[in-house]
Formats: sequence, structure tokens, C-alpha cells
Amino acid sequence: MTKPLDAITLSVIQASLAQVCDEMDLTFSRAAFSPVIAEANDRSDGIYSAQDGSLIAQGIGGLPVFVGVMQYSTKTITEMIADGRCQPPEEGDIYIVNDPYLGGTHLMDVRFAMPVWRAGKIFCWLSNTGHWPDIGGSVPGGFSASATAVEQEGLRLPPVKLFKRGRLDPEIHAIIASNIRVADQRIGDIKAQAAALMVGAERLAGILDRYGDDTITQAIAELRRRAADQMRARIAEIPDGTWRSTAFVDSDGVVNEPLTIALAIEKAGDTLTFDFSGSSAPCTGPMNSVLATTLSSVYLAIRHIFPDVPISAGAFEPLIVKRPEGTFLDARYPRPVSGCAAEVSQRIAEAVFAAMVQAVPDKVTAAPAGSSGNFALGGFDPARGRGFVLYQLSGGGYGGNARHDGLTNGCSTIGISKSPPIEVMEQAYPILYRHYALREGSGGAGEHRGGFGLSYEIELLRGEARASFVMDHGRFGPQGALGGQDGAVNTVTVWRSGIAHVPEHLSKEQDIPMKPGDRVSVGTPGGGGYGNPAKRDPALVRRDVEMGYYSAEEAAEKFGARG
Repeated sequence: MTKPLDAITLSVIQASLAQVCDEMDLTFSRAAFSPVIAEANDRSDGIYSAQDGSLIAQGIGGLPVFVGVMQYSTKTITEMIADGRCQPPEEGDIYIVNDPYLGGTHLMDVRFAMPVWRAGKIFCWLSNTGHWPDIGGSVPGGFSASATAVEQEGLRLPPVKLFKRGRLDPEIHAIIASNIRVADQRIGDIKAQAAALMVGAERLAGILDRYGDDTITQAIAELRRRAADQMRARIAEIPDGTWRSTAFVDSDGVVNEPLTIALAIEKAGDTLTFDFSGSSAPCTGPMNSVLATTLSSVYLAIRHIFPDVPISAGAFEPLIVKRPEGTFLDARYPRPVSGCAAEVSQRIAEAVFAAMVQAVPDKVTAAPAGSSGNFALGGFDPARGRGFVLYQLSGGGYGGNARHDGLTNGCSTIGISKSPPIEVMEQAYPILYRHYALREGSGGAGEHRGGFGLSYEIELLRGEARASFVMDHGRFGPQGALGGQDGAVNTVTVWRSGIAHVPEHLSKEQDIPMKPGDRVSVGTPGGGGYGNPAKRDPALVRRDVEMGYYSAEEAAEKFGARG
């Protein structure tokens, strides 16, 4: 019989595994060329089971939405190796994959996976995901707002060995480089992504050498069991029942009608069952979500609600997600999916919040901004004699909750990514930020108001470019909770030769031509309010007015004539 691990050793091993992932994250960001990775940290690293690809550990700085996704894609790689659809690994091999239907998100999220060998056998897998600024396709940046097939969105890669026995395969790299824009800059991101895995393998080997492979294997199993038990204990505290909610996607970018996410959450005993069967059918445009992203969206939403449960595959075991077949939340080839990870995932999380706030109002917020603010600008910079692809993501307001107001200009619900510094963006691209500020008045009114979004304007200084947007919440603002008001909607205005252009789909459009002096103005959503606005402390209303968050007229309208 195996001797049980003492609590201290188990805790040290748990922290050590997480530290491995943190070091991978740090290496990836520090070595990457692209601002979206190097500055915005749109990436994640983790450790996964050799048997089934299940999550063992992920760093605190990794994007939550990639938790379930990389678990799913690693499992797919192991299955494809087992049945001969993928070449078996050797030491030093690193696989690359971005196929959405094989456990992915959109094509720009490129995953690397590397087996860690011990005594000639695979002990586990290390995997990471980085958002590449371009992956080919019909528009610079990959965020096609009106694609009707995945081939229009960019280069789709099944699992193939990009590194063989530690060396970059020049033929595979040449195929990739020949199909993406600004290819010469991607080699820096590729090497950074691989370096992160190699650092992880070195750090993990040190832990295995210190404690022994059998002890680490035992600890991994025990940590998974405890995570499952802790999640079940949190769920058991919720009263049994069924809670329903609805969230809306503005449009699919092609058909200008809302898409509905209809959710029923049933709590019975120590499990939660999620049923999306009433949601809209698969859509024509790129707002379909592949199954891996849908699952991960549920997992990250519950992690927002119960952040104290350690993250591993065990934490997901009590969460039963019925496969939403026949809906746009279970995309099958060749449905386009460029908006699934950055936007639809957040509407799924919003639906979870809107249902769960009814069950545990003290633990759940009103809806956050729920948009990554995806803005891509691609063109040619004559001063530098080369092409460029800019990708801007932005934050927004978080929803109020039972204890306090929502966070202002927080990152998207699905991640920890931050907006790149404007100084870095202005150095890297031929643009000027005309302004970059808090979006006053955007927080939804409530006893605890929502946080405020962001307002910014970018001017093209030279050359020519094409602008594309895949955002959301332009038609409906983030939902208030328990009597709170919705946050402000997302706004986009393109100024061309001094004439204002508002996209027909409000938050989505592609291939808008821009010349020097043309500008793009964006206002990101504010968070939803929590509770009856009439119950807000008058002193807090006065403070909001004094700080310029609301005008006196807005405060009177939203909270009553008390400010």
C-alpha cells in the first residue's frame, strides 16, 4: 500500500507544479516579439496528463479560457497518436495545432504541445497557447467579421511536428510562413513559445528528481481528488433547484439578427448540470463556438464564482455540460469561428453568471463588459518599408456585486490579458492614440454600480490600412442583476475623410479602408449594476458626480435626484 503524502509535502508539490507553469508564462512573454503576447500576455501554459490530456496545473498568469481548451486539444493529440492519425513523438518533438474542431478556439490561438520523457516513457505533456497577430485568411489579423467558412479565416493546422528532436522543421515552418502576413516577425513568437516549453521541462525535471516520479504521480492524483471534493463541497452548499438565464450575441456578422444563448442550470446534490439546448441554431457568420471553447467557458465562469477551488481537471468533474448539439455552441466543420473564443465564450459566461446570481447572490456579480474588443488594423508602413498587423484588445467594466462596485477597465472575463501600453503600440505601428481614457457614464446603475469601460481613438499616420472588428455588446449592454441596470453598450465609429461611419452590425465589420488622418473611435461596455439603484448610498452617488464618473443629470436619471 502506498504511504499517504503528508500535507506539507503535498502543498509544496502543488505550488511547485504551478511555479513551473508560471515560469513558462514568464518566458513566453519575455521572449515573444508580438506586443499582444509580450505586453498583453495573451497566452497560457500548463501541464497535462500523459494518459488522457487532463489538466494537472496551470499558472496564475494564464488565460482561464485556455484551461479547458488545452486539456481538450492535448487529449486529441494523444488519441490521434494512438490511432495512427498523427506521428508518434520522440524526445525533443513539439507539435503545433490550431484546428478549432480538434479542441481549439479561433485560428489565431496557436497551441504547442511537448511530451516530457522519463526513463523512455512519456510522464506528462506540457502545452501552451499564444495568440498570433495573424494567421492568414481574408483579413489582416484573422478577425473576419463576415466569414462563412473556416477557410476564409486563415491557415488551419492539424497536429504536426513543428520541432523534431529539438530542431525546427524548415519545411513545416516554410508552409506556415508562406500563408501568413508579416511572416518574418512570427519566428520570434515561435521560438519564444518553444522556449517556454523547454524551460518548463527543465524545471519539472528538477521537481521529479527531487521527489521521485512515483511521489509526484501520487501527488497529482491526490490533488485532482481533492479539487473534485472541494468543488463538490461548494456546490453542495447551493440549494437544489433549476435556474434559467438568457444572453445575446449582437449578430453573427452576416445576418443582422441576435443569437440567443438559453441556459438552464440544475443543481442536484453536489453536481451542476448545464443545458444550452434552447440556444440558436448554427449561424452563417463567424460567431459559432466549438465544443472545447463552450466547455471551457463554463469552467472559467464557475472558477470566477468559486476561485478558492484549486485548478485542475478534478475541479471540472462535478460540472456536467450537456453537449449542445444543433446549436451555434457546438460548431462543426466548416462553420467559421473567429469570434468564438474572444466573444461568444464571454456570452456563455454571462449566461452562467445570470443564472447563478439567482442561486448564490452573495458570490456572483452582475454581467461584466464581456468583450475582448478585438480590433485589427493591417497595412503597409512606407516609413519602415514593411507591412504590419496591429491587434488591439481592450478592457471594460465589471459588474457590481453584493459587497462593492464593479472594477473599472478590467480585463475580459476569459483572461488576464491587458491592453498593450500605448507607447509600445505607437512605436511598433504607424498610429497615434488621440485619447485613451475611462468611459464616463458607462457603468450600469445599481445599489452597487457597474465599473466603467474604456474610450479610445486611434489615428492612422501614414500609409494605407484595412480595419476589422469582431466585438460584441453593441446591441445589448451587459446585464444588471437583482434590479440593477445594464451597462452601456459597445460603440465603434470610423472617421474617414471626416465622415463618420458606424458599422451596420454595430460591433462587427471587416476590411474598412483607411488612409492617413482617418480615425477609429471605440467605447467599451460598462459593467451591469447590482441591486436596486434607489438603494445606493447618496454619499456614493455624490462622489461619483464629483469624480466625473456621471454628470449630475445622469446621476439624477439613474439613481434619483439625490446626487
